[in-house]
Amino acid sequence: MTTFRRSSLLLAVAGTALTLSLTACQSDSDTTSSSATAPAATVATSPAATGTSDVKEPADSAGAKGSKESAGSTDASTGATGASGRQVTAATPVCTAGDVRVTAARQDGPPYTHIVLTAKNTSGRSCRLTGFPHIQFLESHKQDVPAVAKSKPATPVVLAAGAPAYALVKLSDGGVDEANEPVSAFSVMLEGDSTVIAVTAPGSDGIAVDPAKALTGYWTPELRNGADDF
Repeated sequence: MTTFRRSSLLLAVAGTALTLSLTACQSDSDTTSSSATAPAATVATSPAATGTSDVKEPADSAGAKGSKESAGSTDASTGATGASGRQVTAATPVCTAGDVRVTAARQDGPPYTHIVLTAKNTSGRSCRLTGFPHIQFLESHKQDVPAVAKSKPATPVVLAAGAPAYALVKLSDGGVDEANEPVSAFSVMLEGDSTVIAVTAPGSDGIAVDPAKALTGYWTPELRNGADDF
C-alpha cells in the first residue's frame, strides 16, 4: 500500500514537471514568432513610404519648370502685341481736309504779329497730320508762306478723334513802315491734299499781313511756347 502511494506521487510530480516544461516551450515559441513578425512589418512599410516621396519630388520640379516656360511664352506674346500696336500706329491714315476743322486766333497783344492755327480732328477716328499748313493770304501773292524748319516735330503728329494740332504763323514784324495789307480770310491746304480750306481771320478788322515777312511753323501736338517764335 505504501509502495503504491509513493509511485503515484512520483508520477504526479513528473506529470506536473512535463506540463510546465511544455508550457514554457510554447511561450518561448510565441515570443520568438512575435518578435520576428514585428520587424518584418516595419521594414516593409518604411521603404514604400520613402519610395513614394522620391518619385513625387522630380514630378513637382518638372511642373514648376513647366510653369516658368509657360510664363515666358506669355511675355513673348505680349511683346508681339506691342509690336502689332506700333504697326497699327504707322498705318494710321493721313488727315485730309474732310477730317479736320481749321480755325485761327491771335497770339499775344498788339501789334498782333502772330496768329495760331488750330486743326481739330472731327473725323471720329485717328489720323496723321503731316508737314505744315500751306497758306496763301492774298490773291496777289500766290506763293505759299514759307515754313520754319526748326519748328518741325521729331515724330509724326497722330491726332485721336477730337484732338487738336497747332501751327504758329508770323504775319509781320510789327513795324509802322511795313507794306502790310488787310486780310479778312485766307486759304489753307494740308500736306498731300489739294483741297482748299477757307479760314476766317480773327478780329473784327481782320489781320494785317506783310507777304515779305510772313512765315509758318509745322503742325505740332501742342503750341510750343517760344521754341517756334519767329
